[in-house]
Amino acid sequence: MNEQQLEAILSRHGTRRENLIPILQEIQEACGYLPEEGIRAVAERLGMRPAGVYAVASFYESFVFKRSGKYVLRLCDGTTCHSRGSRELLEAVYEKLGLTAENNTTADGLITVETVACLGACSLSPNLELNGRVFPGQTLESIMDMVEIIQMTQEEVDA
Repeated sequence: MNEQQLEAILSRHGTRRENLIPILQEIQEACGYLPEEGIRAVAERLGMRPAGVYAVASFYESFVFKRSGKYVLRLCDGTTCHSRGSRELLEAVYEKLGLTAENNTTADGLITVETVACLGACSLSPNLELNGRVFPGQTLESIMDMVEIIQMTQEEVDA
């Protein structure tokens, strides 16, 4: 995000603190995440400390602080999914892609792997969400197939 884009967002919303959430939402929509410079600029404009802006944003799961991959795989780790092996599925995906919970996006920026508390399809667990679409009843094989298809498709696009 360049300074002009950021200034346009801040100008539209003014300097009232009650506009903090809409400002952050618009910045994230433009960038795909909340960059540090955006948080600092919002804090300065609203007369807040950057830590205060971060505290508000970090309260909401919808705000993210680092860029996500083109494909975002979210594995449910709610009680039912967890009891049906979602943690093992997550670890296998991390291993295949060389990722960890702290470093959850592939180096090429293609795939981000995250966990969520619930995807709302508990009776069909374990569940996975890919870019907003829920896939219930996942197995290690089905998830690995999905990852391989994403990787192969991207290779074809890049070729």
